Amino acid sequence: MGEGKGLGGRVRAVPHNAIFNGGEAMAVITISRQYGSGGDELAARVSERLGYRYLNKALMAEVAAEMNLSRGKFVDFSEDTYQMHGFLERLFGASQTISHIEAINLDQPGAVMEVVERLDETECITLVQRVIQTAYEWDNVVILGRGGQAILQDKPDVLHVRVQAPLDARVQRLSQRTHSNLGGAQDKAIKSDRASAAYLKRFYGIDWDDPMLYDLIINTGKLNLDTAVDMVTRAVQSLPVREKVR
Repeated sequence: MGEGKGLGGRVRAVPHNAIFNGGEAMAVITISRQYGSGGDELAARVSERLGYRYLNKALMAEVAAEMNLSRGKFVDFSEDTYQMHGFLERLFGASQTISHIEAINLDQPGAVMEVVERLDETECITLVQRVIQTAYEWDNVVILGRGGQAILQDKPDVLHVRVQAPLDARVQRLSQRTHSNLGGAQDKAIKSDRASAAYLKRFYGIDWDDPMLYDLIINTGKLNLDTAVDMVTRAVQSLPVREKVR
């Protein structure tokens, strides 16, 4: 295993089989996924294969801290949060106040999760956008959800991936993974899909299912995850090169 420069100049381990876009090139991958399609696992495996950072909650907190955000806590306002707090019913309303959602304490090591009582959703989405833009500048990052395909839509060196599968295949996968009945798994999948679509429509004015938003659409109902990982890692090598600033 070799070593490479991580975010903020830190050194991080890079797998011996890591693939890089032209050696000096920078690249970012966004992954949008239907619930139960395996998109989360794909994102993690692609980041491991390429030696990229995976923009999860902990890394979101790290990026926010290096941005010197003035607030003590950074709220990771994602599609999952949108669904969890029933914002679908308020889709066409004014900016709402968010209560009892997860936040990341930047003052504690390990990205400690806490509860925030009252925050404006517009403020939260703006913070998420700023963090994703900063992560893009750092390069070599896999961004799962959070509107990455909209925020970085016009960046030529970003690969936008959509992961999907037929509903019945996703329901079977969810039922096995969560040990739940098929009816409950189907209800969860449908609600999650609706929440993701509503989140992107509300905050970015885009259709989540629009194929033109994506460079690569993968059906995990037909293709296994090993094949999907290979497809993404090959595709990212064809992106235009953004040279590193010396």
